[in-house]
Formats: sequence, C-alpha cells, structure tokens
Amino acid sequence: MEQVLLWLKDVFQYIDPWRDIPDIIIVTIVIYQLLKLTSQTRASQVLKGFGMIIVVALISKWLRLTAVSWLFNYILNAGAIALVILFQPELRRALEKIGRGRILNRNAFAPIESGVAETVNELVRAVQRMSGHHVGALIVIQNVESLGDIIESGTTLYARVSSPLIENIFTPNTPLHDGAIIIKDNVLLAAGCFLPMTANPYLAQEVGTRHRAALGLSETTDAFIIVVSEETGVVSVAQSGKLTRYIDGNSLRSMLNDIYLKDQKNKGINLSNLIPWRHKNERD
Repeated sequence: MEQVLLWLKDVFQYIDPWRDIPDIIIVTIVIYQLLKLTSQTRASQVLKGFGMIIVVALISKWLRLTAVSWLFNYILNAGAIALVILFQPELRRALEKIGRGRILNRNAFAPIESGVAETVNELVRAVQRMSGHHVGALIVIQNVESLGDIIESGTTLYARVSSPLIENIFTPNTPLHDGAIIIKDNVLLAAGCFLPMTANPYLAQEVGTRHRAALGLSETTDAFIIVVSEETGVVSVAQSGKLTRYIDGNSLRSMLNDIYLKDQKNKGINLSNLIPWRHKNERD
C-alpha cells in the first residue's frame, strides 16, 4: 500500500493543474469538433481508420516494436498531410470563422455553412414547382433521430439542398425518382431511399404508396416528411404518425421554419391547426 501511495505521489508531482486542465479541455473540444465535422460525411470512416492507426502506433511503441513503430509513425506523418487535403474546404471555413471572431459559433465547423432561410426557400420552391407539374416526390427532413438505415438503402449524395437538384432527382423515369430523399439541416444526404410502410389498418384506401411510406416513417421516427402527389399535385406532410394533406406554400414554409429554427426535441409541429383530412381519390 505504501508503494502505491509513493507511486501516486511521484505521478501527481508532475501534474500542473493550471496547465494540464486547460490542455485537456482544449484537446477535448478539438476532438469533439472533428467528430461533429465528420458525423454526417464519408470522412468519418477515414477519421476512424486514422484513429486506429494512432492506437496501434502507441501500442507498438509501448511494446518496443521498433520496426512496426517506425512504419506506423511514417504512415501518421503522411496521413496528417492527407487529412489536411481531405478537409481543406472545412478547415478554410473554420479559419475564416476564427478571423471573424466567431470561433465559438457552434456552426464554425459545419460541413456546409448554415443558411436556414435559403434552405427553406429552396425546399418550398421545389415542392411548389413539382406540385404544379404533378411530379411525385417524397422528401424526408431528418430531426434528432438518426436515419442511418434509411440512408444506406439509397444512393448517398451529400450535396447542398437546392430546388434544381431536388426537381431533377424526382423527374419521372430517372433512376432515383421512385424513392425518398433524406435531408439533414441544409445537406441532401441521400436519394432513392426506401421507407417502411405504415401498418395502420384505419387508413383510407385511396391513400397512395408515397403517403403510406411517409406515415410509416413518421410512426417510428421524429422525421418530418413532405409528399407530393403524382396524380393530383396535392402536397401532404407527415409527422408523429399524423398525415395532413392540402398544404399550401405559406403553411409549408411556416412548418419548415419551425423545424429549422425551433427545438424539436420537446416540441413537434402541431398539424391539427392546419387543413384537416379531405377524402378524395388519390393514388400514387
């Protein structure tokens, strides 16, 4: 016991709380921002692989495996340059934020700079244009709950949300027009995704497959789903297991602003205040 106490005394005499604590905090913040930066991108796999190499390099150094340690240290030195090249756009934006005095801004390391108004405008414009041309569409806005399994069922894109891109995806007879697109913040993550169908036995028979898929996803996640009917051009929305049809542009804009600007963790969009269900034959 005395030997343990002496060992702990020797360890703590090298610890300077006035320097080590801020040092640990800074490193923690940097690691957190890196994880946040890559959480919704393919670069997350690269970062995980880089982390595994660091762990192996430390273990080989601790075991005094000279050749292995040299090899992994060489990989790490080259990998650091590769990471700078890989994250060059994000690093540039982060440095610009620092230069503007906005380093503490939570969006400083975001993959694509925040633009709530622009994103909402692009979504509303795309929905209205597709509704006017009777182009069927299924748009999923991811909220707090991850939709990783849904995203994996489609084709990953990781593109900025824009009306021309959305309209092009849902153009009839194109490879991705039958599935759903997944959007997180202002990033279009994937297209051609498959959604689970609702098991609600009381749903009207005239409701099409897109609406059933939208309801199915809304019953199991906190996602917000927009549906455009291919036959009638009617716009519908689904959230929390509720489907509301005949949504106009102003209502849709208001709902999207609620999603992007308000905390949806404890508050959902109240669909009961909008136009109630209307029975009308509509098949997608």
